[in-house]
Amino acid sequence: MMESMGLPVPAEACIITASLYCLKTHHLAIQGVAFAAIAGAIIGDNFGYLIGRRVGFPLLQRYGPRMGLTHDRLILGQYLFSRHGNAIVFLGRFVAVLRVFVAVLAGACRMRWPEFMVFNALGGTCWAGGYALGTYMLGRRISEVSGPAGIAIGIATVLGLIATGAFLKKNEKRLTDQALQAARQQANTGPSL
Repeated sequence: MMESMGLPVPAEACIITASLYCLKTHHLAIQGVAFAAIAGAIIGDNFGYLIGRRVGFPLLQRYGPRMGLTHDRLILGQYLFSRHGNAIVFLGRFVAVLRVFVAVLAGACRMRWPEFMVFNALGGTCWAGGYALGTYMLGRRISEVSGPAGIAIGIATVLGLIATGAFLKKNEKRLTDQALQAARQQANTGPSL
């Protein structure tokens, strides 16, 4: 829950440790660990969303330029969340660094809460439940599987982040122009992004 609220806590390690504890000692039920992990992930993301919604955007406007988040890039972020927020929220759950900030960013970028809630719940269930039950089911073989699988997942994640970064860098101007045009149209027809 704390990681999903924006605090850098090693949630995966906690879920794996609790699942292995269930397997070795039988003092906890794996269903309880999985339920607690899923509930914590979903509830924490909702708190993160509310934090982002209340104070995130003003903070990003004020301090963002120091980190390269110009006004145009903030508009681009809002645009991307309005167009692809569902995928960002769901898939962000599986990327460690993004998982910490995705809920806060979704709130700051004014993603609609009902959509956020659905994809947050789906992502949290797949991620937390998958880690808990997967670790438990793999049991004693976890060290054998985690080596090659962990390396493959790490490589795929790095390649995905590089490809995303390259795409955004290559298309930032075009996407920013689209975002600014959409913001102007929205301002003319109703509430702003």
